[in-house]
Amino acid sequence: MAQSATHRLGHVALRVQDMDRATAFYGSLGFRLTWEADDWAYLQNPRNGDGIALLSPSYKAAGPHVAFHFCDRSEVEAAHARLAAAGHPVGPVHDHRDGTASFYFQDSEGNWLEMLYEPAAGIPSNVPGQAPIPVPPLAGERS
Repeated sequence: MAQSATHRLGHVALRVQDMDRATAFYGSLGFRLTWEADDWAYLQNPRNGDGIALLSPSYKAAGPHVAFHFCDRSEVEAAHARLAAAGHPVGPVHDHRDGTASFYFQDSEGNWLEMLYEPAAGIPSNVPGQAPIPVPPLAGERS
């Protein structure tokens, strides 16, 4: 798959047993809570937006995975089309409740990956008083 110049390794999703304990732990490492729901939470590094998704046992939409983030939804759709054209099984591109959109698929070793559109202004937060963390420009790109 050809790589886009505008994607980055954006987040890792982990299965956790205790959401409060895990959220507090990653908060103590300097991550800021961006999105909180009964079944999952998303925390980000406030300096660069790198994230950790915490998936509760009741979260069924996806399992543990690594996500690549794109600043343009059309790049996610193009990556989806390239993979599908090459005969690689991919899930549908779908919208998420946090304003992002993505699709999931497995790599050649069976690991789950996500290709995710993240608005340049950052992932909207549902936590009162928390502004989105803007996506920093990649090395070699102008801001």
